[in-house]
Amino acid sequence: MGPDTPGTGQDSAARLREIAAEVFGWDTLQPAQLTAMEWVVEGEDTLVVMPTGSGKSAVYQVPALMLSGPVVVVSPLLALQRDQMAGLPDGDRAPGAVAVNSDLGAAGTRAAWEAVRRGEARFVYLAPEQLAKDEVLERLAELRPALFVVDEAQCVSSWGHDFRPDYLRLEQAVRRIGGPPVLALTATAAPPVRREITERLGMRRPKLMVTGFDRPEIRLEVSRFLDENRRRRAVIERAAAEPKPGIVYAATRKDTEYFAGELAALGLAAESYHAGLRASERARIHDAFLSGAADVVVATSAFGMGIDKEDVRFVLHAALPGSLDAYYQEIGRAGRDGRPVLAVLHYRPEDTGMQTYFAARSPGRTALSDVAGAVHEHRRDPAGLEELRRETGLSRNRVTAAVNLLEEADAVATGEDGEIRPAPGVPPGQAAEQAERAAQAHRRTDRSRVEMARAYAETTGCRRHFLLAYFGQDYQAPCGNCDTCDACDEEGAENGREEQPAHPAAASYPTGTGVRHREWGDGTVLSEDQDRITVLFDQAGYRTLSLEAVSGQDDLLTVVSGPVEDPPAG
Repeated sequence: MGPDTPGTGQDSAARLREIAAEVFGWDTLQPAQLTAMEWVVEGEDTLVVMPTGSGKSAVYQVPALMLSGPVVVVSPLLALQRDQMAGLPDGDRAPGAVAVNSDLGAAGTRAAWEAVRRGEARFVYLAPEQLAKDEVLERLAELRPALFVVDEAQCVSSWGHDFRPDYLRLEQAVRRIGGPPVLALTATAAPPVRREITERLGMRRPKLMVTGFDRPEIRLEVSRFLDENRRRRAVIERAAAEPKPGIVYAATRKDTEYFAGELAALGLAAESYHAGLRASERARIHDAFLSGAADVVVATSAFGMGIDKEDVRFVLHAALPGSLDAYYQEIGRAGRDGRPVLAVLHYRPEDTGMQTYFAARSPGRTALSDVAGAVHEHRRDPAGLEELRRETGLSRNRVTAAVNLLEEADAVATGEDGEIRPAPGVPPGQAAEQAERAAQAHRRTDRSRVEMARAYAETTGCRRHFLLAYFGQDYQAPCGNCDTCDACDEEGAENGREEQPAHPAAASYPTGTGVRHREWGDGTVLSEDQDRITVLFDQAGYRTLSLEAVSGQDDLLTVVSGPVEDPPAG
């Protein structure tokens, strides 16, 4: 099917509705969806933040039939790519799709590119690692994509620094394929994270659509334990007792196997899922869960991203997550049908030690020095990532992560040809030192995210208020659907809790305000909770500050900019 020609705004909206109905079978589009679609058709860089299950994929799927070229979709997992392709409609007018990944042989890869060239496939699904390959970028440049979509865009912030450093190379990929408009999609991103996504993707004057984070159907609970054996038993008993299907998230591969084994011994169809399994085994478990053959999947964070299953009834965490960003993504996989669901975090104070250890990972000073030295050696004949990998002997991920840090520190730069050049006047030793300082800032932020997860686990206030405040969304407690609000009801507090007046200084620091701390530097106010505010500092990470202390020292925390308003959602 050939592309439709975009017309006026009114005509564009009408065509989008018509395509949604006739091709995809969607009788209505939400106002936020339609507005974001119009931005896409108009060629605007766009960031969309909508809750899980609200139809984010439609924002690029429907406009694709009005665009002049193929749509590149960056998707982090092969299983997710497969689900997204399977969810496309059938019929003569339906857009075709291909996924170019490591599972394809040479013949399959050639056939996929040929389908795109002939116009038979409108969508090209790729993992970020594929976009690090020169041959892939060259093929895409020849095809002249009309749109570049980054699905699960929170990975640019939460995964890009270590686990999936190729997420931080997407800006260069966009430039090398001709600079098409960029659409970034995510279910969870606080205001500072939204800024990071748009900056790291090189988005130009991006439009922003944020529809809120609340999932009122999810009941929030935390169970605290001092003894590990009791916690394990509680996780097993809760998973066995709750309506199925469900997901249990565990901290390690070994734990996923333990819990799955215990649940299987109770007669449940339980599966263990982690990144150490063969791709075919991961695909089998994924399919079993989607089809209903598996009652419970016990997984590390490798499972569930973008999973399209409406009837997940519970998500249990057998340990503290590494961040509330990850936690909200994971519990958001339950209840997509809108019916009540349960999210329980099983917590021990000792969990913070393991998560802080995970948060401390980075390429290391030696790797930074090796990569900086190799870049400097090639100052007259610049090298790409693959050549740097061969010369340093480091893994591809470590080289990519090191180059990302060196770029962030303005010590190297990547050209339009993908070759990496040293910054003038910055010798290798200084480059590595600057990059190490950037790595330290990331570690501080990651450790502070662990502390925010701990604070959520230990709060005595409304959990929904705490969780939504973390993402910069105001929410008036009590929610009436968390364990702490229930506890207040039992104590007889009026309306779930006694009203406490806000501190007089709270009015000076509304959500979104830019501030500067005497010690921690610049940051953004995420939330206010009566006598304290939470701030995400650029270098120091998340910090909770007492308003009493702040107001008692005039120069401790100063306002540098007013709150930034997101555009209305439609």
